[in-house]
Amino acid sequence: MSVKIHHSWQVALAHEFEKPYWNELTSFVKDEYSQSLCFPKGADIFRAFDLTPFDSVKVVILGQDPYHTPGAAMGMCFSVPNGSKTQPSLQNIFKELINDIGVIRTQTDLSDWAEQWILLLNSVLTVRAHEAASHQWKGWEIFTDEIIRLLSEKREHLVFILWGNYAISKKSLIDETKHHIIISPHPSPFSAHKGFFGSRPFSKTNEYLQKQGIKEIKW
Repeated sequence: MSVKIHHSWQVALAHEFEKPYWNELTSFVKDEYSQSLCFPKGADIFRAFDLTPFDSVKVVILGQDPYHTPGAAMGMCFSVPNGSKTQPSLQNIFKELINDIGVIRTQTDLSDWAEQWILLLNSVLTVRAHEAASHQWKGWEIFTDEIIRLLSEKREHLVFILWGNYAISKKSLIDETKHHIIISPHPSPFSAHKGFFGSRPFSKTNEYLQKQGIKEIKW
């Protein structure tokens, strides 16, 4: 797995690429992609980082692992290519977007969010087709936990949006004296009605950014 990643992330994460776990993870991912159908395609594994440089991040939305159905995963959490089937969690995100700030999205590709410096970060960056969580606990979590920790340490006034218990478990990596954390249940159909709907993450994000004198997001 060659790491073609934005220069700003190469610099910030240089120490990670030298650690033993990274070599083991690289070998695992290479083997998986050579032997099985995996998502996203290799060129998109680090797409979130290519679109959102380390020094530019304003908001972090944390997902778990990529969609495992064909044609959905594209290297950014919750995002699917335009014209593809909208995943249930993304449908609920869009419902809350309408209820919160009245924005109706027709684009399921969230690249425009990434280009406004929202890091759409999955905790695990790859998955085997039709096997959810098949690449968990192989090293990706070490890597992405370090990304969260570094953003917390090196940057200021970021918004971290943590949806669901898994994402919320990463809260301990974030310095709450420097950053704003928004927490709610996950937007999946199983939990959206338990507090995701009505949580108003989009307006809350923009309210915080505005208070810090930072340009708001066009959701």
